[in-house]
Amino acid sequence: MLSTFTMSIVLGILTFVLILISVFLILLVLAQKAKNDGGMGAALGGGMTESAFGADTNNVLTKLTINSTIAFFVLAFVLYLGHLYQRNHGGDAGEALPTITAPAMSGTAAEAPAEAPAVALPESAPAETTPAE
Repeated sequence: MLSTFTMSIVLGILTFVLILISVFLILLVLAQKAKNDGGMGAALGGGMTESAFGADTNNVLTKLTINSTIAFFVLAFVLYLGHLYQRNHGGDAGEALPTITAPAMSGTAAEAPAEAPAVALPESAPAETTPAE
């Protein structure tokens, strides 16, 4: 069983890795060539990726996109489970909401509800008038 301090460090590191994967995934999608050879892919190095990976650029970038997307979702799910584990095992005991019990009502107060206080209209509000007949 991990201590809460160790668990928070592991969750922090995994969160940082998730951010890195997110930025990599964004740049990877932007670097891909569009079907009509225009758009952001050409502006952000679409031609440069062809010279680096050869004629199979689309296959390489597609495989990288699929693998990094799988890594993103798996890591996000692991982080979710880690935060659940930390919350359920007292990791955030100081941040949990306290349980408050309401005092029991007396018999007379429960039977007759108190009347609502009268609300006075502000001076700037027009008074209601009834048409004279």
